Amino acid sequence: MAAEPKILELSNGRITARIASWGATITSLLVPDAHGNVADVVLGFDDLEPYMKGISPYFGCIVGRVANRIKDGKFALNGAEYSLPINNGPNSLHGGLKGFDKVVWDVIEHKDGECPSITFQYHSKDGEEGYPGGVTVRATYSLPEATTLRLDMEATPHDKATPISLAQHTYWNLAGHNSGDILNHSVQIWGKHITPVDENTIPTGEIMPVEGTPFDFTTEHKIGERITDVPGEYDHNYVLDCGDEKNGVKHAAKLRDPSSLRTLDLWTNAPGMQFYTANYVNGITGKGGAVYEKHAGVCLETQGFPNAINQPNFPSVIVQPGEKYKHTMLCEFSI
Repeated sequence: MAAEPKILELSNGRITARIASWGATITSLLVPDAHGNVADVVLGFDDLEPYMKGISPYFGCIVGRVANRIKDGKFALNGAEYSLPINNGPNSLHGGLKGFDKVVWDVIEHKDGECPSITFQYHSKDGEEGYPGGVTVRATYSLPEATTLRLDMEATPHDKATPISLAQHTYWNLAGHNSGDILNHSVQIWGKHITPVDENTIPTGEIMPVEGTPFDFTTEHKIGERITDVPGEYDHNYVLDCGDEKNGVKHAAKLRDPSSLRTLDLWTNAPGMQFYTANYVNGITGKGGAVYEKHAGVCLETQGFPNAINQPNFPSVIVQPGEKYKHTMLCEFSI
């Protein structure tokens, strides 16, 4: 039996994160602004009960074995057909009914000092949620700089090839989790293309240029500026194809709140990023009694492309035994 889930703290004196072993979930993240005022910039709950009861729409967690949608919950691999639980219209979303966000991870290391860190580990069994082969997953959250939160995810298949694509599903609101909507935040995304979707939010397989469309954030725009021009609003995978690189990661997005002037620069080694504007959040009571409505946060989920397992022209998410899946996210805050 896994241990009882708990919430741990990661702090370096400038930023403080609370991270739960349930779903390796960021439940709170305190970040200062230019005047030293500290705000909690992520949506979530005060205690673990709402997460464990399934009330959370993936607030702050790591999702897997495969993030995002798999068409009809089906795929074929090495001559075998696999069927996954259907939990999002006709699709399988974020690993199924009991994905990595709904299990207790083991805490295998908790370090203080110059670079505080917490490492979580989870063993996913062969056949879990319909996926082939056992997988060992590790997630290390660290604070390598005064205002930087880093996440390193690794996954190793035991004995069978399997799709693996993890994502960190934090809902950001840089004005503070209880400050209302994010439509006034501005965002820049280093992606010149998206993977357009059908009526069930499954990519069609096309790689579409964003130029001249409401999806074009290659220069900074307010999120709310053109959101009504997008059917169903923003819930799309961007192809991260034009960001500067440093230390093995590339610039994915810059999110800015005009009221506090807090800025988040996101860097990753993942090929894609889901840009999601909390369109389905509807009257959820969160931390301190704050009520989260539609657009209360924005998700910047670095990931493999949705339904990549069924799209041969998308970057492969299949990991072979002996190989290791590696995915890094760097969140740099500035004021």
